[in-house]
Amino acid sequence: MSIRKWLGLKRKKAVTYRYDQDGLKSIHNCDFMDDPAFADAYRAGAETGAWGKSRVHWRVHVVLWAAARGRGLQGDFVECGVHKGGTAHAVIRALDFAKQPRKFYLFDTFAGFDEKTLTERERQRALYKNEYESDVYEEVRKRFSVYPNVEIVRGPVPDTLADVEIDRVAYLSIDMNTVVPEIAAAEHFWPKLVSGATVVLDDYGWPGHEEQKAAFDGFAAERGVPLLRLPTGQAVMIKP
Repeated sequence: MSIRKWLGLKRKKAVTYRYDQDGLKSIHNCDFMDDPAFADAYRAGAETGAWGKSRVHWRVHVVLWAAARGRGLQGDFVECGVHKGGTAHAVIRALDFAKQPRKFYLFDTFAGFDEKTLTERERQRALYKNEYESDVYEEVRKRFSVYPNVEIVRGPVPDTLADVEIDRVAYLSIDMNTVVPEIAAAEHFWPKLVSGATVVLDDYGWPGHEEQKAAFDGFAAERGVPLLRLPTGQAVMIKP
């Protein structure tokens, strides 16, 4: 008789995860991945090469949900932190954005971090060293040039925020991997967000981004707005 049987211990059943990628395991339903429209939008994002070998379906699902909410509101779309345009391209495909009566503004250096905005901790950690140093501007410009209502804003945030006149915002994505430009973008666009607009914070819960989390916790608390923390590492805020 085995010791396990003698002690009356039952063998644990193997767990089958329906979702196991991008730092998230779940046994729960994720049939959004089977939706042909989602699959098409995800493929459009993946084809940019922005995600490399990473599989980020649930994060993209959150982004598309937020963008779909924005479609029913008045205002433009804004993405701060674009890189090669993965999530932006997914949104454009999902919403058939070229037919939307609004603009989609894409803010990025398209050549890595602006060193002057990095905190000392961010410099020391060097989480993304060598990852975003290639200049991808021409690649991105060419990719989005077929969409007449997409405007690329090249340069570091917050320097470029005042370069474009945007009156109302219905959807805001912030994903710049560093705290100073992210908070600057949030403070700049918050008054422009229409009621019901969603802000997606991509880096909020990820290891190494504690400064961003603390900053956005304070930002939300000052405005009396609850943050929804997601197991994807993202967080979302909805403008009252």
